[in-house]
Amino acid sequence: MHNDTDTYLFREGTHSRLHDTLGCHLGDDGAHFAVWAPNAESVSVIGDWNGWSADADPLAVRHDGTGIWSGVVRQAQRGQTYKYRIHSRHRGYVVDKADPFAICAESPPATASRIWSLEHPWGDAQWMAERGARNALDAPMSV
Repeated sequence: MHNDTDTYLFREGTHSRLHDTLGCHLGDDGAHFAVWAPNAESVSVIGDWNGWSADADPLAVRHDGTGIWSGVVRQAQRGQTYKYRIHSRHRGYVVDKADPFAICAESPPATASRIWSLEHPWGDAQWMAERGARNALDAPMSV
């Protein structure tokens, strides 16, 4: 969660862009991870960069009552695979979970999420600039 509005909408159940705040997002300072785990005792990110070690990259729970755990991992890079290691408060249950907000994942039968970005260098600037001048109703159409 990035701000008070995100927290409010999340709690209300009306946040329509959770994919912008939860999951993994690459930034200048590393990969930002955030996951909702309200019944967790601890959460860490395990992946290719840390040898899948549960102790290397722990996440911190937000102190706003949302149950969201977040943190930044500087070593994580685009293309690497990861999961969240979640230690539950209930009977010491431990599970490795794929990111429900991941935008890329391994091919089955593997189940890890993959650090990725949706940024793409588009090459259609000229067409986009000219499309407003065209009248689509008078143009040829392929059916």
